[in-house]
Amino acid sequence: MERLCGPKLPFWVDNQTLYTDRPDLPECFQLSVLSWLPCIYLWAVCPVYLFYLKRNNRGYIMMSILNRFKTVFGLALWIVCWIDLFYTFHQLRQGHSQPPIYFVTPLVLGMTMLLATFLIQFERLRGIQSSGVLFIFWFLSVLCAVVPFRSKILQASSQSEAPDKLRFTSFYFYFSLLVCELVLCCFNEKPPLFSNVVTDPNPCPESTAGFLSTITFWWFTSMAIKGYKSPLEAKDLWTLNHQDSSEVVVPRFLKEWDKEKAKAQSEQSLSTQALYSKPPPEGTTNHIGGGGGGGGESSPEEVEVLLSKQNGAPHQPSFLGALIKAFGPYFLIGSAYKLLQDVITFINPQLLRMLILFTKQTGVPDWWGFALAFLMFFTAFLQTLILHQHFQYCFITGMRLRTAIVGAIYRKALVITNAAKRSSTVGEIVNLMAVDAQRFMELTTFLNMLWSAPLQIVLALYFLWQ
Repeated sequence: MERLCGPKLPFWVDNQTLYTDRPDLPECFQLSVLSWLPCIYLWAVCPVYLFYLKRNNRGYIMMSILNRFKTVFGLALWIVCWIDLFYTFHQLRQGHSQPPIYFVTPLVLGMTMLLATFLIQFERLRGIQSSGVLFIFWFLSVLCAVVPFRSKILQASSQSEAPDKLRFTSFYFYFSLLVCELVLCCFNEKPPLFSNVVTDPNPCPESTAGFLSTITFWWFTSMAIKGYKSPLEAKDLWTLNHQDSSEVVVPRFLKEWDKEKAKAQSEQSLSTQALYSKPPPEGTTNHIGGGGGGGGESSPEEVEVLLSKQNGAPHQPSFLGALIKAFGPYFLIGSAYKLLQDVITFINPQLLRMLILFTKQTGVPDWWGFALAFLMFFTAFLQTLILHQHFQYCFITGMRLRTAIVGAIYRKALVITNAAKRSSTVGEIVNLMAVDAQRFMELTTFLNMLWSAPLQIVLALYFLWQ
């Protein structure tokens, strides 16, 4: 980092950061790590997010006042970054050489703000009412800008005047615009044109909930309050989400089931093909039997036995494989949340161990204890959010599994032949739809424990051994 910041701007100073009652991060660390971290996140997520937006078009959202303000603030952030860059060039022309970090950071920030502004408009064109990607980006940007915000206040209070008035002023404009973008990102856009939400008399608020409302389940508050005041009735329940309805779930499963049946039929046809070779010429001996000309030929009885053995064990289509292909990707998102939650579970004991060591030490700054206590609270809060998201994905996957299985069995029961009806009674079919489908639904909730429980045991033994 010395090549970027120069010898006058150190990257890390322990006495300035850790072992002091007024901690502050060096300017090189602020201009590099704190400034680039949100940019790295957005550029890393952008390709995957753009691919998702192209595959999922929810409609078109008209330009609203909220969207105009987001766009104007994004362009203003881009202008502020370029002002810092041109000011550095102006100083260079005046003979005041600056480290390369003053050129690189405004350029990176400016390009990132331009990308964020583009995503604001592209999300509007694809019908996204609330963006979790941009909310995390603005939140990280504000969080990383809090440290320079405090640092510049301390610097201005310790000196009679600011050493660099233009950069001092431009940063506060930059910070104010970031806060405005974060606040605006908490509000939702209007539903897309020709959306089902517009025509639905009692839509589920989850479909139009924002990012914050989704991760905190705030959209369910109105139903909880209504149920507290009076007993709920059937008319109080919301309409089922379109992506969870049998109109969408059953055809998705049947599509994968048809692929499995076609795959089984193709493998069965390949296995029943008999390869016949021409009989060897007369006078040639068989290298196995060593007999005459007819020693290498198989009799019709042997061919018939061979074909009967091959036809005896036909390849069956995989019902489980069709379920995994249809609903597995959505379930894996919940598994990723479970993995993250398991890892975070073991962070709090480590923070508690550090807090106990802090109480035994003397002469250490008091802010260490406050920082550890805040981290313990934050990890517990984050663990709660992630765990509830994991269960939400598992429950929805189980509900879709049950819907798909019941729908597939019902469709099969409508076209079943009379010969099959003799072997399968009505009670057995109803039992499949009622009991067995419910077992699949209950299985998804605890399926992740197959790998989560051993992982937790291994991590617990490892930290106990340490």
